[in-house]
Amino acid sequence: MMDIRKRPREDLPNSSSSDQFKTPEKRVYEAAWQDFGKWGVEDVCRYLRQEGHWTWEDTFREQKMTGVGLRYLTETLLDKMGIGPLGTRLQILHSLRKLWQMAAETIKVFNDPIHGHVEMHPLLVRIMDTPQFQRLRHIKQLGGAYFVFPGASHNRFEHSIGVGYLAGRLVQELNERQPELLISSRDILCVQIAGLCHDLGHGPFSHMFDRMFIPKMCPKSKWKHEEASLAMFDHLVSVNALEPVMKDHGLVLPDDLVFIKEQIAGPQNTVPLRQGWPYKGRPEDKSFLYEIVANKMSGIDVDKWDYFARDCYHLGIQNNFDYHRFLKFARVCEVDGKKQICTREKEVGNLYDMFHTRNYLHRKAYQHKVGHIIETMITEAFVKAEPYIQIQGSEGNMFTISTAIYDMEAYTKLTDHVFEQILYSSSSELAEARKILQNITCRNLYKNVGQTQAKKRVEVSQEQLLKWASELATCRPESDLQGLTLEPGDFVVNIINMDWGMKEKNPINNMRFYCKNTPTKTTQISRDQVSQMLPDRFAEQLIRVYFKKRDEKTVEAAKMNFVKWCMDNNFSKPQDGDSIAPELTPLTRSWAHDDENHDGADIQGGRSRAAVNIGQEKAKARLF
Repeated sequence: MMDIRKRPREDLPNSSSSDQFKTPEKRVYEAAWQDFGKWGVEDVCRYLRQEGHWTWEDTFREQKMTGVGLRYLTETLLDKMGIGPLGTRLQILHSLRKLWQMAAETIKVFNDPIHGHVEMHPLLVRIMDTPQFQRLRHIKQLGGAYFVFPGASHNRFEHSIGVGYLAGRLVQELNERQPELLISSRDILCVQIAGLCHDLGHGPFSHMFDRMFIPKMCPKSKWKHEEASLAMFDHLVSVNALEPVMKDHGLVLPDDLVFIKEQIAGPQNTVPLRQGWPYKGRPEDKSFLYEIVANKMSGIDVDKWDYFARDCYHLGIQNNFDYHRFLKFARVCEVDGKKQICTREKEVGNLYDMFHTRNYLHRKAYQHKVGHIIETMITEAFVKAEPYIQIQGSEGNMFTISTAIYDMEAYTKLTDHVFEQILYSSSSELAEARKILQNITCRNLYKNVGQTQAKKRVEVSQEQLLKWASELATCRPESDLQGLTLEPGDFVVNIINMDWGMKEKNPINNMRFYCKNTPTKTTQISRDQVSQMLPDRFAEQLIRVYFKKRDEKTVEAAKMNFVKWCMDNNFSKPQDGDSIAPELTPLTRSWAHDDENHDGADIQGGRSRAAVNIGQEKAKARLF
């Protein structure tokens, strides 16, 4: 039987059994306000609380105001109820009018392979139906990994929908569980928009663009795709005239626009510090809202939840983290004077599984050695094509691949398609770039020479990488009798930094937990309280070397040079170092010492310390 790997759709509240079998593209909005005419007194009070009118709950309760009477309320009647001043009455009427609008509006239902049938708020759909958002259909989520994993064909478009959906799920769970938080419908909608738009700024092949191509073209640039997400969001709202639409849906501008952008990229540079609180969009008593889309404190956010589930699904890798459990136990607690999203103490193991899944995905897919070299080759092709690819932007100005990031009209047109634009071009100016991409499609890839690690993390510039390439070309063992000359330009050195999301720190240390009997009191759980088998290091740096030529003799010589280079720089021994250069590896005492520490046996077959020493003497005799 075929395994259909798709989550079953969760039943919607108040949905009839027959409704579960409907699959329309559009349907009447089915949130809590779907049938407000059937609301009881407490339902009305709950809606007022969500809209920020909690001060007047008791007044509506005393008047026994149900959903039936809401349509008949006027400013005069509110005045007779004792509600004032005039501005407050008008605000309440505005909130009530939104109910009539929402009851009549339709939304789209998206059948997502990860989350099932996903319903999106009409404003989210308006944002999605713009060229700036539709652009994400043409940007691969995992960049060059699609050339390695046949199923990794998903794009930023569907991931963004998933994050917007999960952002709404989490904030609504918190609102229902803790009404005292006074989460308004404005808050919910802004969080959903931030989740939907958080990746608007990604360039061709996603992280390849901002981590490999831009640093190559602009070594001194600090540009990140989050900056482009903010610029693209502003551009999207402006050119599609969405500000009036946002106001119609109850957003308050410009405050809510600031709040949305702060969730995507953190505090904006123009925001002054106010008594230690760097955000302007929402006050400090709603600090927990900033932890939903991009959690700068612990890294536990809905962005990861979606890409863990989605990437694992398309890569064919098991996902060990279940976000549904986190939703069940998520709770806002006060930590050091600030409100923070916490979870039950028994869920700490589930969170370690989440970060283990992140690390596993990086090792198996995101930093796959073949996928990485393919992205390196694509980057080289883009660099060579840079002067000859012209993209029209605002006011008719022309931009290149790297300068398009400064003009959102041009950037809207920059997607993965530039790969095919170069590959299928007939221009002689693009011949070199075209040849590199042809080699990718024909699988004539650079050869993997080896991988090593420095004793300590090193900050490496583009100049340092070029220096290392020169060293690799000349670092020839004296035992090499082939006499081949290797060129620095044939070596490619890549640095891969892998961690749990917070460099050398354990992100779980920033998470707080509550117990069943004391849900308002939080505690920190140390690594040793969970298990003695958890890692004590949370980051590592890999140094990978590739070689552009493919003939067997020069590749063998390059590998010999690599082993000698690792020795000279006191880097770790390559995994295949003993087979590549058996006469070299015994010469480095730290390598020999590492071999002895492998359960008292040498990797190659249990050589004793004496045997290692003999190997060293023989190697010296041959080399010197």
